Amino acid sequence: MAQFTLYNKHSAPPSSESTRVDCEHVPLCSINDVQLRFLVPDDLTEVRQLCQEWFPIDYPLSWYEDITSSTRFFALAAVYNLAIIGLIVAEIKPYRNVNKEVIANMSDSDELYTRLSGFPMQDKGILPDSMGRSADVGYILSLGVHRSHRRNGIGSLLLDALMNHLTTAERHSVKAIFLHTLTTNQPAIFFYEKRRFTLHSFLPYYYNIRGKGKDGFTYVNYINGGHPPWTLLDHIKHYASKVRHTSSLCAWLAGRVQQVVRWFYHKLLTRFNFIE
Repeated sequence: MAQFTLYNKHSAPPSSESTRVDCEHVPLCSINDVQLRFLVPDDLTEVRQLCQEWFPIDYPLSWYEDITSSTRFFALAAVYNLAIIGLIVAEIKPYRNVNKEVIANMSDSDELYTRLSGFPMQDKGILPDSMGRSADVGYILSLGVHRSHRRNGIGSLLLDALMNHLTTAERHSVKAIFLHTLTTNQPAIFFYEKRRFTLHSFLPYYYNIRGKGKDGFTYVNYINGGHPPWTLLDHIKHYASKVRHTSSLCAWLAGRVQQVVRWFYHKLLTRFNFIE
């Protein structure tokens, strides 16, 4: 796993330059040169500009205000020479609230924000009902890296930080982490599949990009003992295993009974011969 340094924006990062350098003109020499820190309100303008360059979705201003100021979000930036070159934004929610989104009498920006904060009905089956009643889930709202620094491990660095955050003992209730992505975003799909995320569902017309509906996918990674709901095949395998276990138990009991019968018969013969 890549090494990184976590620091606060208001304190100087280790071995950083005293002047800010445009990251577009700075080659990344080593992943060890990157520091991670949480977003702060002062980052709003920079983060908004980056997201407008990286993503086809026009996020509302309220979204940027929330991710740079609210502690409800895990909003982490990868910084190189004082410039943000990557970021990940995630949120932990009770699984029972996954499908409780209400889209009615809203403006376009409010609807977009609700969709970013909520989940489509196709995501309902991420966890079994028995597990979902008390479980939490992590949802990745955004993960992006500056174009000039991609394929340097920055995305993996950010995702590792989130995974480490969610797999601590204090967050054992988080049983899955999931995200949505465009079906046409092949680099993202390849990245997440490489990181053990699996395709969960197809979301027709989930995205509204420049007035056009675009299809999406839901990808899931199970953590802390979480697992997907069982299919019919899983139930068949489970009961087949039970039958095999029962058969083995019956065979063991039969063997024990046979040993007892032999012992009793031996004792009986010994006693009979002694009496004779």
